[in-house]
Amino acid sequence: MYVEHLSLTGFRSYGQLDTAIEPGITVFVGPNGVGKTNIVEAIGYLATLSSHRVSTDKPLIAFGEERAIIRGRFVRGTQRTSVEVEINADAANRARINRSNPVRARDAAGILKTVLFAPEDLALVKGDPSGRRRYLDDVMVSLLPHQSALRADYERVLKQRNALLKSARAAGRFSTAHDSTLDVWDQHLAQAGARLLSARLLLTDQLRPHVQRAYKELTDGSKAADIAYVSSVSSSPDLRTDDDGGYTMPGASGEGLQDLALPELTELFIASLLRHRKKELERGISLVGPHRDELALLLGSAPAKGYASHGETWSMALALRLASYYLLLEEDSTPAGDPVLILDDVFAELDAQRRTRLAAIVAPAEQVLVTAAVGDDIPGALLGRQIRVVPGGIEGAGGADVRQTDARGGDVPEASGGRHDVGEVDAGEVDAGEVDA
Repeated sequence: MYVEHLSLTGFRSYGQLDTAIEPGITVFVGPNGVGKTNIVEAIGYLATLSSHRVSTDKPLIAFGEERAIIRGRFVRGTQRTSVEVEINADAANRARINRSNPVRARDAAGILKTVLFAPEDLALVKGDPSGRRRYLDDVMVSLLPHQSALRADYERVLKQRNALLKSARAAGRFSTAHDSTLDVWDQHLAQAGARLLSARLLLTDQLRPHVQRAYKELTDGSKAADIAYVSSVSSSPDLRTDDDGGYTMPGASGEGLQDLALPELTELFIASLLRHRKKELERGISLVGPHRDELALLLGSAPAKGYASHGETWSMALALRLASYYLLLEEDSTPAGDPVLILDDVFAELDAQRRTRLAAIVAPAEQVLVTAAVGDDIPGALLGRQIRVVPGGIEGAGGADVRQTDARGGDVPEASGGRHDVGEVDAGEVDAGEVDA
């Protein structure tokens, strides 16, 4: 799979940009701050409907504009697909697929498959659990786009249940009416949460051997990497803390959450909610569920967070991204099944050994998009077609069709196919919030 054409309107620094992109390796080169990352960020957004740089959509819209539009055309074997996503400041985002009638934006998720490496990936290891949960959910949607509804459904129920808990806390007492209503929302949360939890547990098991492989490929193999899902719904989670504060994996004889059928997982969820009800009423917030879970990253028996060196942290972050790449290849082994690989300014952050090893792994992909401030940062294995990015636009190479202005540009030809309005659709989009301890 590869991106054949990209058009941006009112996105970040681009009032209008319209460019062809070729399969193989393309390097976007230019000084920091000219908009290289904006281009690959837009491509990543078409795949996941989220940015790797910001948690909300508003910064993606050019200052002074009401909306941004990203249009892309993708090639998979002999099939071409076009996707347009409209990002709105004060309304639900909307999409068109192959110029069809407007649909919910989430219906376009997963049509384009990408794996994006960026300096922000260090937060996967060093940051809060919310980033690791988002990593799992993004990979899940890339594998099975229809599962984007799992998180949205759960978040809707969670929002309603939290509102009830806050109301009870504000009242200073928990009435019988509160009690019966909370029982109902416990059922809804457990049902939606069990589905999301089950999907994450399965995905963690699928990713685990690929993380182990990728970390070994990127390092000298002196330490083994591992991952495990830690759930808040069980009193005996799949990952336990030993006396020294390190992690130990569960024994083979122990039944993990992944062994439970969905009804059993739902019942366990409800039992955990009842066990934590008093604390939840005191705090006015839901303390049990996938929004509180963790993807634990391990080097040897120690957690990577807080124990890994800077180089080990980078290797673990890269291993997580490579693991998602390997899993996508495993799930679709056809010649046209490669996801688009995006490496956003990562080589400047890596030492020579990691640069060389990462480049050798990703170079054979059908399409690799790289950004760099300096061409010398690019390993020899990734020296492909170069496009120079300059303030306000890009200078094409190799016959690229390029048009651009600044974000408030004047008379500029519209992108291929012209600008067309995206009609009204269901505004029930949910912005998946995060709640951490």
